[in-house]
Amino acid sequence: MKQQVLMLQGGGDNSYEADQALVDSLQRTLGTDYAVVYPKMPELTFALWRDQITQMLASLDEPLILVGHSFGASMWLKYLSEAAVQKRIAGIFLVAPPYWGAEDWEVDDFVLRKSFAQQLPQAPVYLYFNRDDEVVPFAHLALYKEKLPNVVIHTFDSGGHQFNDDLSAVAADIKMVLTRFGGG
Repeated sequence: MKQQVLMLQGGGDNSYEADQALVDSLQRTLGTDYAVVYPKMPELTFALWRDQITQMLASLDEPLILVGHSFGASMWLKYLSEAAVQKRIAGIFLVAPPYWGAEDWEVDDFVLRKSFAQQLPQAPVYLYFNRDDEVVPFAHLALYKEKLPNVVIHTFDSGGHQFNDDLSAVAADIKMVLTRFGGG
């Protein structure tokens, strides 16, 4: 049976289509032993995303591999810190997540609770940021580092918000985590 990887898209117009290249890169780099599941998400409200994520997680096999880009990455943190996920999670891989509540990012529906880090499941969390990201400020990484001291961080000098459509670093980390988890 193939290891399933659930990837959540970024937000905004055409984000599903724009992030398809990231999904293709992830699938290609992971290889045929993996199946990247990539649902088209509803409009940008946490309640709608929460409901769809809950349905998707119920349909997936353990261990869960959770990947998100931009808005989708931030929604993983919000969802996982507010919902009780009963399945084992092998790893959480967050690519360019905005830190809602930071200056110019004040959207109450998406802001994490103050204690969000303590509410996350016991699973390794990986963050990926590009210094030249034109959408999510690189400074958001420092805000996450403050709240998530045990997070694994990968930074890159270039690649923009779309990481040059290359998630090979994420794929390498997924394979490593699954090997440690006993499933790879």
